[in-house]
Parts: sequence; C-alpha cells; structure tokens
Amino acid sequence: MTHKAIQATQAGGPEVLEYVDVEDVSAGAGELLVEPKAIGINFIDTYRRSGVYPMQFPHVPGVEGAGVVRDVGPGVDNFSVGDRVAWHNAHGSYSEQVIVGADQAIPVPDNVDDETAAALPLQGMTAHYLATSSFAAREGTTALVHAGAGGVGLVLTQLLKKLGARVITTVGTEEKAELSRQAGADDVFLYGDGVDIAATVRGLTNGQGVDVVYDGVGKATFDASLDSLAVRGLLVLFGGSSGQVPPFDLQRLNSGGSLSVSRPTLVHFTQTREELLSRAEMLLQGVQEGWLNFRIGASYPLSEAAQAQRDLEGRKTTGKIVLLP
Repeated sequence: MTHKAIQATQAGGPEVLEYVDVEDVSAGAGELLVEPKAIGINFIDTYRRSGVYPMQFPHVPGVEGAGVVRDVGPGVDNFSVGDRVAWHNAHGSYSEQVIVGADQAIPVPDNVDDETAAALPLQGMTAHYLATSSFAAREGTTALVHAGAGGVGLVLTQLLKKLGARVITTVGTEEKAELSRQAGADDVFLYGDGVDIAATVRGLTNGQGVDVVYDGVGKATFDASLDSLAVRGLLVLFGGSSGQVPPFDLQRLNSGGSLSVSRPTLVHFTQTREELLSRAEMLLQGVQEGWLNFRIGASYPLSEAAQAQRDLEGRKTTGKIVLLP
C-alpha cells in the first residue's frame, strides 16, 4: 500500500520537491502513526532541501504538524487511536502518514483547530524559549524583533507583551507593519534599502539601544542588530532567512558595550518531555484564553509544497503557512 508525500530528490531550489507515492509506514515501539490534518512549513525545511543543512536524498521534508492518531506502537500507554496531537520534531511530515515519537507528541484540546495546532509547536515554542529562556523578558525590558510579521515574530511579540516588555519590530511592508501593531508591537518601522536600523532604534530609545534583539533574519540584519544593543545587551540569533552570518571578530562585542550573542535552537530547549509540555501549556492556554493568536497567513494543498516554500523564501507570506493533505 502507498500514500502521497512530498519528496526532495536532490539538493536545490523548490523545484526539486515532487509529489509522489511512497510506501505506507507502521508505528514501532514508542511511536504513533498519525494522519496529518495540517502540516507546518518552516525555514529549516528549506535549509535541508537546499543543502545548507546536510541531508540524505531523496527524503521527505518537514518536521511539524497536527493530526489524528491512527495507530500506537508497543509500549505507548499515554495515547490512543483517535487522539489529536501536534509535533515539532518528526522527520518526513510532508506526508499523508507520519511517524511521531510518543515522547514528542503534544496533546491537542478539542477547542484548538488543526491549523493553529500545526502552527504552535515549532514557531510557538521557539517564541516561548526566546522570550523566557534565551532572555527572560519582564517589566522594563525593551526588545527589538526583526521580521515582526513573520510566524515567530507575531507570536514572540504577543508573548513579550504578556511578560511586560516594550517591543520594537522591523517589517518589510506597510501591510506587515499593521499586522505587527495588531500583535501588540509598541513601535514598528520598515527596513530595507537606505534604512539605518540601529539609528532608528536608538532614536526610539533615547540613544540607549535595546536590552535584547531577536534576529531570525541573519546575514542582512546581523550588524545592525549588534549596533542596536544597549550596554551589556544580548543578540539572540535564532535563524538566517537572508543567509547565514559569516564569522566575525569577537572583539566587536567588547567595543560595542560588553555585548553577548547566542545562537539557540529549539531542540536544546525541549530536552525533556516535562519541558516540552510546559512550553506547550502556556501557548495552548494563551490560545484558549484569547490573548494569543496564531495567524495562519496561507494554506496550500500538500501537492503544492514547492510553491509554498517558494513563497516563504520570497517573503511573500505573513504568519504561519501550512500544507493541507
């Protein structure tokens, strides 16, 4: 028996993604067989497709989604057939069948829809660890968030505001600026050719700079991010949508004001099931209470995964984009 999936045939652009038939899978020990209802698309999928992150080819991309448990493997006693779950670390998620480790599955309440559930694990928990662990935001914190209308940016802004921080965001268009303001950003400005990000930030902070910069853009914004920091400020580099940051002279951190840089990733902030569920709990609670909104910017049929990735890389989308099998 077979089912449909997206396969990356070789390293390259979105054109290497093909909609194909693949063999059915079955749940092993400690695993769940899940039928996805919505699949999350993330920049890490494009890094693996393009060869930035080494991968074997061909492979089925994707790590995130939400769906219904169709079978449970031996040793699984905390999930049953019919349960709704979400996940952020199940390779091969661009598919009509996904194997999810039971220790990585997040229970989804009935009043949270499939697309929100698919958006929550990776971008939501990334935003959570950024706001609470990479830097513990609180009353009095001033933060700069790049790509404030992106999937992580919108959630991160809402979490930072919930924790009492002042939030400044950068965006690419006036439409995105409005979305960022709706998420709670205190100050929003457009970045691009001719815009001095650091000067704008210092103008908004009486020359002081910000306590923390959250930068998922990478190469195009890194220098400006450093220059936007206050003394003893922290730059949290959590992605590279514009390209990877080249090596730099660490002495810049000294001369810039005893600055710090971190390069975190979600897997190191969800090392135990208890930590995974505690991060998910705040996000799910926020959704249910109405103070946290996951914007679904676009949805595509699974067969159109190549176009979805093309739009993501071209910054044509806002919020989260998902695939629907």
